[in-house]
Amino acid sequence: MLDLVLPLECGGCGAPSTRWCPACARQLAVKADQPHLVTPRVDPGVPVLSLGRYAGARREAIVAVKEHGRADLIAPLAVALQAGLERLLTWGVVGTPLTVVPAPTRRSAARRRGGDPVTRMALAATAGLRDVPDIQVVQALRLRALVRDSVGLSSADRQRNIAGRVKITKPIDGMARAVLVVDDIVTTGATAGESVRVLQIAGAQVVGVLAIANA
Repeated sequence: MLDLVLPLECGGCGAPSTRWCPACARQLAVKADQPHLVTPRVDPGVPVLSLGRYAGARREAIVAVKEHGRADLIAPLAVALQAGLERLLTWGVVGTPLTVVPAPTRRSAARRRGGDPVTRMALAATAGLRDVPDIQVVQALRLRALVRDSVGLSSADRQRNIAGRVKITKPIDGMARAVLVVDDIVTTGATAGESVRVLQIAGAQVVGVLAIANA
């Protein structure tokens, strides 16, 4: 009866009566060779890794969280992010102590979405790493005012849009030695590059960027 009033559908494929179906869960599952190294058009100067292409169930879930208020889909995206973190730790790409810094978002977007979804994913992902010591999430970055939504902007326009608009909101002194920036999507790499730049200027040792998807 509740489904008749508030129709429940899979956030990846629209299948009825489920929030996240097994088929979409399989699409989002992190494979043995993932995350992959990707090369965005804007080089942030550190390795950029992605769990998969921004397509299919992965894309639909991210859009549903950010644009349609599907906070229930943060959990499966966080599971994928956790698996990616575990893989990087196992491979020795990152080590501990480690500070995970979510990519910045606009305040207006965060308010509209009921909070920053990337930060929520990062917190859920690291909470699942119970056997990993010395890993923390610090929401240390924020976008300054006047940053436009990057959808539809060219690579050059994205760089101009974001240049000088990422600011540090938390002191770097309290961070662990190594910093990993995490994001839901890496497109041109402009936001990742500016985030890495301001963190490095503040004294952080940024070891890489990890994204749930790359476009």
